Amino acid sequence: MRSTVRQRLACLASLLVLLSLLSAAPASAASRSLIVRTDKGSVAGSSTDEVDRYLGVPYAAPPVGTGRWQPPAPAAAWTGTRSATSPGSRCLQNGSSTSPGMSEDCLYLNVYTPANRTGRPLPVMFWIHGGGFSSGSGDTQDGSLIARTNNVVVVTINYRLGVFGFLDLPGLSKRGAGNYGLLDQQAALRWTQRNIGAFGGDASRVTIGGLSAGGHSVCAQLASPSARGLFSGAIIQSGGCPSHTVDQAVARGKKYATAAGCSAYSADPACLRAKPASELQAAAANFIGGLVTGPLPTSGVPELPVAPLKAVHTGRTANVPLLVGHTRDEMRGWAGPFANATKGQYEKAVRIEFGDEAEAVLARYPFSAYGDSYTGAYAFGALWGDSSAFYGLGGCQYQELTAQYSKRQPHTYYYEFNDPHPPTGRPASDFDAGASHGSELPYLMPSDRSKLLTPEQQQLSGGMVRYWGSFVKHGDPATSGIAAWPSYRAGKFMSLLPGGESRALKTGVYEARRQCAFWNSVEYDWLPVDPDQLAAQAGVSPS
Repeated sequence: MRSTVRQRLACLASLLVLLSLLSAAPASAASRSLIVRTDKGSVAGSSTDEVDRYLGVPYAAPPVGTGRWQPPAPAAAWTGTRSATSPGSRCLQNGSSTSPGMSEDCLYLNVYTPANRTGRPLPVMFWIHGGGFSSGSGDTQDGSLIARTNNVVVVTINYRLGVFGFLDLPGLSKRGAGNYGLLDQQAALRWTQRNIGAFGGDASRVTIGGLSAGGHSVCAQLASPSARGLFSGAIIQSGGCPSHTVDQAVARGKKYATAAGCSAYSADPACLRAKPASELQAAAANFIGGLVTGPLPTSGVPELPVAPLKAVHTGRTANVPLLVGHTRDEMRGWAGPFANATKGQYEKAVRIEFGDEAEAVLARYPFSAYGDSYTGAYAFGALWGDSSAFYGLGGCQYQELTAQYSKRQPHTYYYEFNDPHPPTGRPASDFDAGASHGSELPYLMPSDRSKLLTPEQQQLSGGMVRYWGSFVKHGDPATSGIAAWPSYRAGKFMSLLPGGESRALKTGVYEARRQCAFWNSVEYDWLPVDPDQLAAQAGVSPS
């Protein structure tokens, strides 16, 4: 009798969800079902602007309690129909434990699929957000424009961040220590393999992509044996292939454990596990760090046996088509601490960072070449961007990584985002941030900054959306009606410019602009420096 009552209540709840969705949906959506059956239960989405949206779909069990610092476990099945009209909780991030909408229970994804899909399964873009492995969420990455324009399915995901996603300590778990966030990404990819067909997608044509830490993640997944067969193409935007060794990761973990009040930490993780998330977050400031001291994937473990950068250079990655590139002024925004630098302070900082190579660097990047205001920031932005000094982001190392990858994979494509004045969404300033890190994302995924695009920039946005969509569909960004995009093997890269001016240029043009003949000859350990600390060492007054 009780079972019958529960079943009736579940059916009533499902009916109420469906009626509320139909009453809010436009007529075109109301005339068809927005309920999709997954392997764990049914979800009911919404439809807007010719795109069906399924938000906040669980792809793994909540990683709480005994699930904290463990590989992701399967999500529980549910009865009835689950509403999928709003995103799930974001993962805890940036040391914040009280912000609304954030929780340890955060392993959710979002699906954007064309409303007019018919019959044949559609290619899939699986997007991994950035944020330094410490911030960000899938719901901030709107896949609707790419889905609608290209008739593809887009999946965006959350994954564990900061100490919850990348802490490594002996005895923390039997598998995955230091890489829980990467394993979350793989769990979401496996969910996609099992379920995307129900949303109109083709599980055999999944392209993973990401920007910044999302790009780092893509490179790590290319190098991960446990991700093999889960995707058939890759997009890396302004992301390198960095990782920590096990020793580096454990040293960071022990320092964090002490900060969290577990100074007697041993192989027994009980001290940390017993703490509430708020206390763990409060102690995470140094673990999260900044540009050069934040969390990274850990290599030398089963899910990442070889450091991703080494894997690319030695051919030990998945051999799938790759679209890779960066912005023109990748590092300029991080060079802000040198805005007030004098000539002497700039030169001192270069000597601190580059040691024996400093005089050669200064000969090619003289202070006098970068204007009369914010000179040090523009100069460091240029030399850091060309040298790939920060985890291989942009510049000559980035191009070399692409060249190495292309030796195995003919469908490798390189770009540089060269819009000189993308919208920043920040108050007006006479400091020109240029095409800084992440400035291309509003051209691909709608946001408040997308609304600030000029007509010429909107034209560039339209072209980029089509290039990315073509790559997802065919493993080749070339598409009719806009500038041809040859492969890297053809000795070309794509310069993306507003107003229909995008064009393919010879890689020699890139190498000359970036002074790659010099940087490729420099004996330099490429360890990133903290801009604030370097500026302080050189005596630069705060900006």
